[in-house]
Amino acid sequence: MKKILITGGAGFIGCHLSRHLLDTYGDVELVLVDNLQRGRMDDDFKKLLEDKRIIFLNLDLTDPASYARIGADYDHVYHLAAINGTKLFYEMPQEVLRINALSLIYMLEWFRKHSAKGKFCFTSSNEAYASALSAFGKLPIPTPEKVPLVIDDPYNARWSYASTKLVGELFVIHYAKAYNFRALIVRPHNFYGPRAGYHGHVIPDFSERIAAKVDPFPIYGADETRTFCYISDAVRAMRMLMDSPKTDGQPIETVHIGDFHEITMRGLAEKLFEITGWKPKTLDIKTAPPGSVKRRLADVSKLQLLTGWKPEVPLDEGLKRTYDWYLVNPEKK
Repeated sequence: MKKILITGGAGFIGCHLSRHLLDTYGDVELVLVDNLQRGRMDDDFKKLLEDKRIIFLNLDLTDPASYARIGADYDHVYHLAAINGTKLFYEMPQEVLRINALSLIYMLEWFRKHSAKGKFCFTSSNEAYASALSAFGKLPIPTPEKVPLVIDDPYNARWSYASTKLVGELFVIHYAKAYNFRALIVRPHNFYGPRAGYHGHVIPDFSERIAAKVDPFPIYGADETRTFCYISDAVRAMRMLMDSPKTDGQPIETVHIGDFHEITMRGLAEKLFEITGWKPKTLDIKTAPPGSVKRRLADVSKLQLLTGWKPEVPLDEGLKRTYDWYLVNPEKK
């Protein structure tokens, strides 16, 4: 039987990853850790916890005393816990820095002492290199893993989260080397789907505005481009990477996870209008917030080479599933 730990287990990725692991392995014990600051004890998560293969621990991972309850000897550890959401980067950068950095340091110390025969997955972010385009005026597109990790303005609170991911990658690389354990770094590129949060994420924001028939319809940074990877494809990629012996060696692998198809924010809105059957009379095109990245397109050839992974959910289908979920699960005021 596999024994797996997921921190941030009540969050967007954690909940979907848990469901995927239960379906994939069958004979598995999942220990989910979350302090429910960002993750939610909603109907979806409560239903997940009904599975007898799951143990849920409400713990603060910035408190060293919490780790005594986690136990030891896990086959896989997915460290997802972090303060995320662009709105929060601006509102509470000091907490983003404190929580993300401390929880990773304590997790690595716990892992090397109590689970070093297992394998550790750190969820980084494309934010770790997002400033390269504005700082240097160029960035390879599609973007491979070996690009400079850049924070162009430490005074801009926007980069509080990115800095924790940049430094976090260094921690994982050098802890794994120093203590000779297996580890993996993944960089998500705009995962989306049901239960992805409410504020500070473009697809949930658009979905809520469409449901409320907001007109004029605001779009920030209409010409900026992104790729969007549906959450079931994303967690499948994470699991395949963790299962692959090709990611067991040193130096550890850093791998991008994302989709292939770029779309502008305006194009994304137009696609959602078509899917939902509603369109505003007027678009309110607004300037993107300071520090927002003009273009993102990950090179995922390394992921495919290591695992043979391919996305299965087209953008139109993923957007429909996501919008339908938000229609039934509006934010509780």
